[in-house]
Amino acid sequence: MKTAIRIDETTGLKAFDTRAAKASERIAGKGYSAVADAALKVLPPPPPGAVFDAEEQAKYRAYKEARRGAADYMAMEGEFARYLEDVYSAPPVPREPLTDECEVLVVGAGFGGLLLWHKLKKAGFRDVRFCEKGGDVGGTWYWNRYPGIACDVEAYSYLPLLEEMGHVPTMKFASGFEILEYCQLIAQRTGFYDRCLFHTTVDRTTWDEADARWTVRTDRGDRMRARFVVLANGILTTPRLARIDGMETFQGETFHTSRWNYHVDLAGKRVGIIGTGATAVQVIPELAKVVGHLYVFQRTPSTIDVRDQRATTPEEIEAWSKEPGWALARRERLARISSGRTALQGNDDYLSGKVSDFKERKQHERPLAPQEMIAKQLDTNFRIMEQIRARVDAIVKDPKTAAALKPWYPYGCKRPTFHDEYLPAFNLPQVTLVDTAPRGVQRINERGVVHDGVEYPLDVLIYATGFQWMGTASFNLITGRDGRTLRDKWRDEGVRTFLGIHSHGFPNLFIMSGPQGGGGQFNFIMGLESHTDYVAWMLETMRARGATVVDVKEAPEQEYAAHCRAADLLSAPLRDCLSYYNGEGGAEPGSLAYYGGPEEWHGRRRAAQEDLEPYVFESRD
Repeated sequence: MKTAIRIDETTGLKAFDTRAAKASERIAGKGYSAVADAALKVLPPPPPGAVFDAEEQAKYRAYKEARRGAADYMAMEGEFARYLEDVYSAPPVPREPLTDECEVLVVGAGFGGLLLWHKLKKAGFRDVRFCEKGGDVGGTWYWNRYPGIACDVEAYSYLPLLEEMGHVPTMKFASGFEILEYCQLIAQRTGFYDRCLFHTTVDRTTWDEADARWTVRTDRGDRMRARFVVLANGILTTPRLARIDGMETFQGETFHTSRWNYHVDLAGKRVGIIGTGATAVQVIPELAKVVGHLYVFQRTPSTIDVRDQRATTPEEIEAWSKEPGWALARRERLARISSGRTALQGNDDYLSGKVSDFKERKQHERPLAPQEMIAKQLDTNFRIMEQIRARVDAIVKDPKTAAALKPWYPYGCKRPTFHDEYLPAFNLPQVTLVDTAPRGVQRINERGVVHDGVEYPLDVLIYATGFQWMGTASFNLITGRDGRTLRDKWRDEGVRTFLGIHSHGFPNLFIMSGPQGGGGQFNFIMGLESHTDYVAWMLETMRARGATVVDVKEAPEQEYAAHCRAADLLSAPLRDCLSYYNGEGGAEPGSLAYYGGPEEWHGRRRAAQEDLEPYVFESRD
């Protein structure tokens, strides 16, 4: 048995060897395939005169209201707790509980944790420790290993540290399996594995005012103390399960897409999948290739945009090997694109620097008011949605199926999806779309799914019901000054942060990619770059000032929270549907994602860093 904890002779700090072995070699797969048929890789032209007029707006509203209240998700407890089990790794490496102290404790070992370690190490911080509930690095790429998984942002801009690692992705939209391997490469090259406690879930984090330390308790019996705590849990990490009558009675195999069971042989089986969001759009084409029959249970369709996957060319690899900083420059060019669809499609000529802009700029006769800009965006948005709906008609042969697959809400209101094999899958004889709109599947029995009085017998039932948006459990388990939890503060006062990173009354706590956190755009790595840069800056600033405690003042926090609310309300017409982005229509404006834009967020960040006015620094011990 290996030694899980040792003393590093160079630093004198504890080093860990808790990375778990892979559970099975069956856990393997690929992402998007490149499609040869050119007709599947284009959108039809927009219909002449398409305008988002009152009639179309009413159609969108009716579509939304018919689904209001239909989303019902349950806690994965009791018999449903098995959907949260780690199926990808061998059992946790045995170790003794830790009751010692470190300078920085980070929760999470996804790209946020990996990036932060790279920057802190470069800045000279060594006493840094990570807790990760999974058995290896990767975060969302650890938990999501379903067939067909791939990144929706081009990998050349999405993957961080490509130049530093000397790595070039094999595909423009890299497979999730390739991304996981890249995370492991970063961990190996940077010494991250020595710093991380895997299969370790933080249970409770409590501020000790007298000692100016956080006490961090875990499910492994640890009671560690840390001067600083950083939450790098990610924004889509906690799976959610639809609550359906009778679901516990089903006698076949079941699992959630975030815990894909590769021990279940799907070949020739009758398989049902509930959900047609971003995960299902990637899974369904792969399932259609192997199952006996696939039943897709859909409440609300996704927007199925063009993917146009391709392999990285030898010419690109050669050119980039001679271009220092090629990936960073490409990511910065991507960040200048404010349109989500344009950014996610990734124009190669612009991103590689061959042309100076990604579109022809229009000149308005006068400056437009924000409301006028929103109206113009809605018209453009509607024309794109008309093209996406026309694409369904152009590909799907059965008119009834095609009608059910058309989304009637603003583009980007739900998470956009991209695929060139998804719509053709519904032309296959072994694939059946079961339209459960607007309320969704209402009943499951021991044999399968029942809808509108029809029973669909199944051998395997797969839940593609997604994740909680910014629902990281650790937000609710943090106790700050005066014994007040972060959950209680946000419940009583509304979500209030400064820059999405600090919350008054919770000193030395940094939240990355949490509610109200800006600095990025449709490429989440941009946000992580901004947040990790900020945390590293703050720790360096405190070191230079001799400060050991930092909190934020109430006034700047209140002003920032009001700004987040105003930005959310202003842009709300662009997101007028029910989705996890707005808590299925129930979230308070400004309480979740940041809608002020990267330029505004960075302006506020720079102002704070220049005058340090929002902060309260203290020097203890």
